[in-house]
Parts: sequence; structure tokens; C-alpha cells
Amino acid sequence: MSAPIDVSFFERAAKPLTSYKPYWAKRFGPAPFLPMSRAEMDQLGWDSCDIILVTGDAYVDHPSFGMAVIGRVLEAQGFRVGIIAQPDWQSAEAFKALGKPNLFWGVTAGNMDSMINRYTADRKIRSDDAYTPGDVGGKRPDRAAIVYSQRCREAYKDVPIVLGGIEGSLRRIAHYDYWSDKVRRSIVVDSKCDILLYGNAERALVEVAHRIAAREPVENITDVRGTSFFRRASEDGWFEVDSSTVDEPGEVEPHINPYMTTSEQAEAQGQSCAKEDAEKEGAAAATSAGPACGSAAGSEAAATLSNVQPLKFVPNLSLRHKSKMPARDRTVLRLPSYEEVKSDPILYAHANRVLHLETNPGNARALVQAHGEGTTARDVWMNPPPIPLTTAEMDWVFGLTYARSPHPSYADENGSHDGATKIPAWEMIRTSVNIMRGCFGGCTFCSITEHEGRIIQSRSEESIIQELEDIRDKVKGFTGTISDLGGPTANMYRLGCKSPQIEAACRKPSCVFPGICPNLHTDHGPLIKIYRRARKLPGIKKILIGSGLRYDLAVKSPEYIKELVQHHVGGYLKIAPEHTEAGPLNKMMKPGIGSYDRFKQLFEKFSEEAGKKQFLIPYFIAAHPGTSDEDMMNLAIWLKKNGFRADQVQTFYPSPMATATAMYHSGRNTLTKVRRQMRDEAEERVDIVRGEKRRRLHKAFLRYHDPNNWPVLREALKTMGRADLIGNGKQHLIPTFQPLVDGSYQSARKKNSTTSKTGNGLGYTTNKDGKAVALAPRRPQEQQEPKGDVRFRTAQPKPGQLMTQHTGLPPRAGVRAAAGKPGQGKKAGPARKSGR
Repeated sequence: MSAPIDVSFFERAAKPLTSYKPYWAKRFGPAPFLPMSRAEMDQLGWDSCDIILVTGDAYVDHPSFGMAVIGRVLEAQGFRVGIIAQPDWQSAEAFKALGKPNLFWGVTAGNMDSMINRYTADRKIRSDDAYTPGDVGGKRPDRAAIVYSQRCREAYKDVPIVLGGIEGSLRRIAHYDYWSDKVRRSIVVDSKCDILLYGNAERALVEVAHRIAAREPVENITDVRGTSFFRRASEDGWFEVDSSTVDEPGEVEPHINPYMTTSEQAEAQGQSCAKEDAEKEGAAAATSAGPACGSAAGSEAAATLSNVQPLKFVPNLSLRHKSKMPARDRTVLRLPSYEEVKSDPILYAHANRVLHLETNPGNARALVQAHGEGTTARDVWMNPPPIPLTTAEMDWVFGLTYARSPHPSYADENGSHDGATKIPAWEMIRTSVNIMRGCFGGCTFCSITEHEGRIIQSRSEESIIQELEDIRDKVKGFTGTISDLGGPTANMYRLGCKSPQIEAACRKPSCVFPGICPNLHTDHGPLIKIYRRARKLPGIKKILIGSGLRYDLAVKSPEYIKELVQHHVGGYLKIAPEHTEAGPLNKMMKPGIGSYDRFKQLFEKFSEEAGKKQFLIPYFIAAHPGTSDEDMMNLAIWLKKNGFRADQVQTFYPSPMATATAMYHSGRNTLTKVRRQMRDEAEERVDIVRGEKRRRLHKAFLRYHDPNNWPVLREALKTMGRADLIGNGKQHLIPTFQPLVDGSYQSARKKNSTTSKTGNGLGYTTNKDGKAVALAPRRPQEQQEPKGDVRFRTAQPKPGQLMTQHTGLPPRAGVRAAAGKPGQGKKAGPARKSGR
């Protein structure tokens, strides 16, 4: 039996979203779209906006877009909300388009971090932006949350700024910035916002909005969970725990007895007095030297010293009693200051570990981190995470009056959003349904837990079915296929701890690593029920699952896998083992490849029972902290053995605040206690993949089949002593011959990547000794129109060849695969555009 999701510590811990008295502007009712211009405000009868939201995304009134959710939630509370989407940040004029907000600015960079949105993992500029009409890049500035906040302050300096969104959420403390390769200050400092709301902020935002509307100064709002702000001094009534150092007391040396002579001290330590030994050679010297080292007085003093014990420092055990310990909700942990973590990677790793230990809303304590020195020093204060929304509150948020389409101002010349102004992110989710929030997986390279929390927040079955019917009835051009029924993880719906008490007290970073927690119930029954009910709805032809799947949980419910495989897979299912080797998997907090093998067996079994040919699409990460060159070589061998040839390669991207990012910056394993003197170097030291050359090598192992990578791989394999993997047999990883190539690689997402070249853009071939040599640049026509034997020239896929994410799979129905020539692998076509 699955545990009811709402029977929990959290249900009684916060004021419900719907219990606030609406603001007076409730009389205006919901707007068809939140206004983006003065003309729209006039049509609604508004003379001003109470709150203006500034976002780096195009305005799409859909519950998968953060600004739409925040705007509709505030509107339902009775506030007049306007939106300024993707403004021109070169001046403050664009920020005055809707006039002066009566209450506050709400600022966010958008659904994605602006730096991740703009740059690839290799720090190359992307040319597209899926959250912009026409997929055009460059419509938002770098570090957009900071820039927008500065312009808002410039436009109307006396209006409070409330910062939110994932960019602010993941930068709430001093954080390592991959793009500048240094530790930056908290975004609260750099943006000069009045208050930061982190995580899914509906609960905090509603309370802050009503308190500002009641004319409470924003600087006095310091008791709301899920907020961060400046303080110049700690408040009274708080118990501060100093966690600003990792140093531990060393051995305490015995105190010296001031009444003992040098010789007596030496004898007490089992030594002799060198000075007196020399003086004993002369009788006169012996007389004048005073008592001898072996005198009765010395023996007595030595015996006295032997009874002297060094001081021992022990904790005050009386404070450990619950009645003597300060309350956790009045305890604040002091992290190392910004200046300290900036210059000391070990202290940075320690601060990051402490923050991740304080993420459970049931027991998390407030955190404080000093920024600045002397008279300019101020504390950035972080209250504990927000209380998760209940199922009733989730239903209320997703049931608001969304138009479920982009703003009319983005329509093309035909009045639609499917032409030149199409917004790819909306196109991807226009027929998808988000059924839950949060993730308890704790993958170290991912920031979902840091942002949404690890407590799963699920909608009710009725709410989900109602949204499916709305899509069927209201979405223009709906063909009967639902593209996704999921969330951060497709199969965590209504999963959680069996015990509310344990859930509120737990401090583990993951519920599924190193194994599935015995207190976690893994019943997929509620999710199976929704799948079955949803696909029976009239007008619904097919429901696909596009969200990532946690396969180590899925194998606990073979019934779920059967339901998924036989009814909700469109030929290919994406899952993410990420790696095959224990070293990187342990640093990722991911299950071993054995879980993948068990899932694969069930997947193939149920596909065969249904008479369907379906395939798994595994995703892997290159260059993750803790990954050695040997690990990547073993992964490449596994890929070839299993017949996978990856078109898209994902390189580790150090996003702000992620645990793996702390490993990348510090070289220490923050999953264990951070120490300066490592007790187990193998466990605490992390192999970091830095530099373009080594990162390219790790990517090359994932694309072992690409001739452009063969020169790099040959050199590496010889250096590693694995030249036995070079040859022309099936047992070899790469061949000895070298086709004529241009040394470049471009992702299947052609618009979203920059061509990467080696050898200064020269081609490669082999000389008579079998060694790779660079060739002179070829003419553009020669590059575009290869002729002759395709073993020695690159060519575009011919008609009839397979066009899939991974080559080597059977062709789709009705497509005949072309026979390959000796030495020629099947060419991979454009991959399906997908997220993780």
C-alpha cells in the first residue's frame, strides 16, 4: 500500500495558499493574458500594476513556465500583475513600459540559468535559445538576474526588488562560477535585491506579497522560509553555531612544570641533560652545577611529573539532552565567509557540504555567510527551505486560468505560433502534463534537489485528468498524442518516506544511494492507475513518457515496467545510466550498471510480449569528477560491445551549487566529511577532468566510432598501455587505418553548438607507418561533396540509411537500410531533440 502523500509533517507546518484574504484588485478577475503593454492594461481597466514581473523568457501562459505560474498565483491572490518579457537591458527605458509597480518588482532570469542557456559545456556561445520566439539567441544578457535587478533599480529606485527563479536559487550563497573560473559572491550581494526567494516559491511569494501590500517594510520581512536577504548583525534570540572551519584540535602537549629544572624535565621524559653530562667530566664543574640529574630531588620531581596528565577537552554532555539543546528553528549555522571560500577551496567544499545537509524542510537550520570585511561587512542570511506544497495546493496552482499558449504579441503573420516565431520550449511541452515536483535522487551533477527539494509534491489524479481534457479540448492542432506525463523524474509520483517522523528527521542526501532506503515505499500503483485511466479518455490516442526514468526504482515494480513498455513508449525510451564504472558512479550517486541490465531485461521481455520492436536510448556523461581515463576507456568498450554509437555527447557542466561542482573546484569528495588532512586519500581525493585536451579525450571515448576522434584515441591508448585495442578486428576499439577527415565534430543539434576542431582545422590520414598525419585544408567544394571510396572521406547519409539517436539499430518500418562497405559504419543522422 502506498503511503498517502499528505499525511506528513509538512501538511501542518505552513499556512495554506488559499487561506489569505484577497487583495482589493480581485474584483478585476482573471485576465486572458497578463498584460505586457499599456494598451492591454487599458483594456483590463487598470491604471497601474501592483506587481511587475521581469523575465528572460518569452511569456508563455502555461504551467510549465515559471513566470506564468507566479503571475497567475499572484493574480489569484487579488494583485494586478504585469509582465515585461526579454526587455532590452541596454537602458532602463524598457523597464518603464508598464509604469511604476505599486508593490514590488519580481525578477527572474527565466526557466533556465542564463549562463547555461547561453554557453555550452565547453564555454562556446550557443546560437539559439529555446525560450525565445524564432529560437533566436542573444535575447537575454549574461547573468540576467543581476542585470535586470540593476535596471529595475535604475527605473524606480524606491520599489522593492524580489528576486527568484533558478538562477537566483542556485546562487544564494558564495558559489563557484564555471564561466569565470572563480568563486563569486551571493547573488543577493551582486543584484542588490531586497529579498531572494529560492526554490519553488509560491508559498513564500504569497506571504511576502501580502505583507508588502499591508505596508510592512520589506527589510522587516526576515522570518519567511525559503528566503535570503542581508543582515548587518545577528538577531537576538538566535543560537549561532560556528561552522566556518574544518580544522580540528591537534594533540595537546603536556604543560611544563615551572618548578622543575631543565635536567629534571629531561629525565622525566626519559632523556638526559646534555649540559650537565659535559659538566660531570670536571669535579669543580659538577659542584657548581647544582643537583645532579640523578639526585634524589630530581627523582622526586620526575615522579611528580609522571602523574601530571595533559588537559583533555570533552563536549558538554549535559547540552546534548533535548531539553538543553537550543531549538533547531532558532539555530543558525555560520558558514565560512565569502573571502575565505574564495581563497580556500577546502573551505568552499565544506560550505557546500553543510548547505546540502541543511535541505530537508523538516530539520534544516538557517545559514549565514559574511560578505565583506570591516565596516562594510554584512551577512547573507538564508532561512530554511520552504514547506512543500500539499496535493490540494498543487491542484490549485495547476488549475488556475492558464491560456496554455504564447502571448498574442508573438504570433506570426498568419496569427499562429507555428511559423517563424515558434517558441521551441513551448512546442516541446504544449501537450505535456507535469504531475509532480521534486526529486530525492540527489544526483551530484543535478540541481533539481537544491531548487525544488527532495520531498515529492504530487497532484491528484482528478487534477491530472482535468488537464488532459483541457489539452484535448483547448489546444489548437491537438492530434491526440500527449508528449509527456511526468516531471523531474517520470516515476517518482507519490513516492516518499513510509514514516512522517523519519521523513522530517532524515538528513541523507539521497533516498536511493548507495541503495534504495528501506523506509522509502516504491509502490507505482497510483502512477499505473493514472496511465490506464488517461489512455482511456475519449480523444486521447497515445500517451508517451518523455521525462527521465529512474530505472532502479522501476525494477521494484515489474507491473509498472510492463504498463510503460507496452503502452507508453514510442519505439525509443531514454534512460540515463550516466556511466558503467564504480568510480564515477559513486561520485554521481548513481546506481551501478547492474540496475540498468535488470531493467533492460524486463524492457525487452515486455516489448517482445507486446510484439513491438523497441529500444533503450542510454545517456552517458563525459569528464565528470571522479572519472579517470581508464573509466572512459572501459565505458567505450562497453558501448561497442553493446552496439551503441552515440550521436550526442554530454560533457559534465559545473552548474552553480551542485555537489559535483564543489568536487570540480576543490578536488575533494564532499559526500564525505571535508578535512584538510585526508584520512583516506583514495576516498576523499577526486580526479578532476580539466582542460580542453582531456575533456576532448573523454568525449572522444564516447564517440569512439567517429574517425575524427581516432588520432586522439590512438595516442591515448598507447600512453595507457592499451595498444591492444587498436586494430581492425571486432575485438578492437578503433582501427589502424585513418580516413580523410576534417578533424571536427558538430552535434546533431546543429544550431545549438559550435564546431570544435583539432589540428588547426586540418584533415587527418595515415602515412605508410600507420601514424596519423595532418593534411592541408581542402577546398570547400571538396568538403561538401565527397567523392570516391567513403572509407576515406566523410559523406552525408544516403537515402534509406538509418536516422536514429544511435546507429546500429534496425531501420524503422518502411525504411530499407543501405549495405555498408568494408570499413564503413552506418552513418548517424540527426538525433531527436531531447532534454535530460
